[in-house]
Amino acid sequence: MDEGYIKFNCEWVKSKLNFDISIMNHWRDNLFDLKLIGAYDNGIGYGNISVRTDDGFVISGSTTGNLRKLNIGHYSKVIAYDFNKNFLKCVGPIKASSESMSHAAVYESNPKINAVIHVHNLDLWTKLLNKVPTTSKNAKYGTPEMAYEIKKLFKETKVFNKKIFVMKGHKEGIFCFGNDLNEASKVLLDLV
Repeated sequence: MDEGYIKFNCEWVKSKLNFDISIMNHWRDNLFDLKLIGAYDNGIGYGNISVRTDDGFVISGSTTGNLRKLNIGHYSKVIAYDFNKNFLKCVGPIKASSESMSHAAVYESNPKINAVIHVHNLDLWTKLLNKVPTTSKNAKYGTPEMAYEIKKLFKETKVFNKKIFVMKGHKEGIFCFGNDLNEASKVLLDLV
């Protein structure tokens, strides 16, 4: 299974993270309870959550999808990235999620987006596939190709109005976003 592995070149500066994660944990806990974030039977976790900051974005860390509760030690801040070089720099107690490049593409596509959620759900994925903006089957998660596909959706579709898209090349993968986590979560929960 090609899941949960970081596919970009990651420069990680291990350090403490000073950020209030209470709202992030509130929504992540709800999504975990709904099994939209969690782990497969083989133990590999899926799903992540992020919020924009003045100098990047804070995102749940790599290999945290399978954890019931997160604390500040499970989050990282992405402070730089380059799609062309397949490079990402993060600071915090853990490496940023393997989906960080995709989150970066969403944030870069529209400055009004301040929260992004990535979940897995086969039934919802199947229901939404090609009915909402959908990335190419050839674009795999965590790659520059997926980042470019996401940016293409923002240029060529009404994804910003729908606030949700499906990753065709990442089975079960769904992204939603909004001005804040309340809005992003509502988009998703209305469909679930």
